[in-house]
Amino acid sequence: MEMAKVSREMIENQGVDVDQLIEILVKNASAELTTFYYYTVLRNHLTGIEAEGIKEIVETARIEDRNHFEALIPRIYELGGTLPKDMVEFHNISACPPAKLPDDPTVKSIVEVLLEAERCAVRGYSEIAKITASGKDPRTYDLATAILNEEIEHEAWFEEILTGKPSGHFLRRGETSPFVSKFMR
Repeated sequence: MEMAKVSREMIENQGVDVDQLIEILVKNASAELTTFYYYTVLRNHLTGIEAEGIKEIVETARIEDRNHFEALIPRIYELGGTLPKDMVEFHNISACPPAKLPDDPTVKSIVEVLLEAERCAVRGYSEIAKITASGKDPRTYDLATAILNEEIEHEAWFEEILTGKPSGHFLRRGETSPFVSKFMR
């Protein structure tokens, strides 16, 4: 039997273009892995006393983005997809622009880059949820909304830092990825 044949067939029968879905999942996996890398660079450039607390927030978002990558990979393969064999190619198909270090790396400019990266992620997972909603692909929908919950919190953290307006969210202590961890067992 061909791998993912029944899973794929059931989703196709619901009207989902599975090849398109796989392409979107791979692009979002690329965004997560590249964000993990870029957040590492950005976190290390957060300097000064005012940046110390922000580093911890960036670290949590960074680790959770890596977890999102890890959670997406099995679903891509379950649907019969694959990943590019070349890292440069994988980087270049990212669903989001690279969260590169700004030319003038101040705390504010770095947080602005972080916020834009999270906003792109929220848009990406909202799109996946829309494509797979209403019972069309419950497994991918559940994964996308779990990641979306964490990305919305990341966005809220960085928005709060920039605007001073309360987000209603707290930095997680201890275990990361409370919504996505069930996909990583």
